[in-house]
Amino acid sequence: MSVRLKWLSCGVAVALALWAGVASARKTGRPRSPPQLLSETGLYSDFGKHTVAARNLEYSPQYPLWSDGSIKRRWFSLPAGTAIDGSNPDSWVFPVGTKFWKEFSFHGRRIETRYLERQANGSWMYATYAWSEDGTEAVLVSDKGKPGCELDGGRWHLIPSVNDCKVCHQGQRTEVLGFGALQLSPDRDPNAVHGEPMPAPGVDLNYLVKNKLLKRFPKALLESPPRIAAASDTERAALGYLHGNCGHCHNDEGSLKMLEFALRSALGDSPSAPERGIATSMGQPIKARASGQTQDAVLRIEPGHPARSVVMQRMGSRYAALQMPPLGTVILDAEAIALVSRWIAESPTPTTAPVLSGSSSSTP
Repeated sequence: MSVRLKWLSCGVAVALALWAGVASARKTGRPRSPPQLLSETGLYSDFGKHTVAARNLEYSPQYPLWSDGSIKRRWFSLPAGTAIDGSNPDSWVFPVGTKFWKEFSFHGRRIETRYLERQANGSWMYATYAWSEDGTEAVLVSDKGKPGCELDGGRWHLIPSVNDCKVCHQGQRTEVLGFGALQLSPDRDPNAVHGEPMPAPGVDLNYLVKNKLLKRFPKALLESPPRIAAASDTERAALGYLHGNCGHCHNDEGSLKMLEFALRSALGDSPSAPERGIATSMGQPIKARASGQTQDAVLRIEPGHPARSVVMQRMGSRYAALQMPPLGTVILDAEAIALVSRWIAESPTPTTAPVLSGSSSSTP
């Protein structure tokens, strides 16, 4: 074979290999890398004026996640002509191309915007963008995260790593947090801790169904909107806070399901009925003791005794081995601590004898 034929043969082989690679990528829908700039994600129609594109709808969950007092704004968008499959009210399925943004501001300045996008292979793209001091640009943060801004007392808000994001978002079947049937119920809890006014255009279950953005959602839950079953307003707000701040890890689906500690208030026919949050916490012994926990704290929640309840000791700590949540916060949530403490203090006396097993753990 001549040299020319050999090069031609090699060229054809390379071309075939490249074509095969492209074909394979199309077939498997390889995940894409996130854009380098927030302005390239499609959130804004005019980035310079911070004008959000009309196709992106702002929303607010009724039980927001505590993030050290940051002011948050959130938007989502679906590809034209698509809708969320809500047939399982506890685990919505989002179409490929769905996008979510969450903006964090401290002391009146934008610090970061987090971005989620559902990709062709079904996975979610995670990205975070750090805002410049003058607010003229927001640049992709490395997968490792970075310091965001200084808070009170010399503590720092940290822009999370991708792995930190996944720790929370992948703790249940649906990776989208704060956007589901209970969080968007029109029967909003007026006593929710850090509850926010619903922004225009008023995205809730009725809005989504009316505008054909949510399909196959159970009719019964439209006629009787989701609401946490509770004995009092205090209990409803406390369970709602635990749902929004703890339930994405403590549930019956994720990697911590073996703890049988379900703080996520589910709506369907799963074992996580709304009352399961009480059944798996009130009077229930801990699996193991965490460092920094007092000796007399042996129950997850000891009714009538918030100071001896492990949940309260962990909510009330920012010692790394004890604090809950373990990520995303360096400042105690005083309003939530007061609420959950009041709920426990008002709860009836326990009937279950405490049994302690194990010696140490990072989870209650």
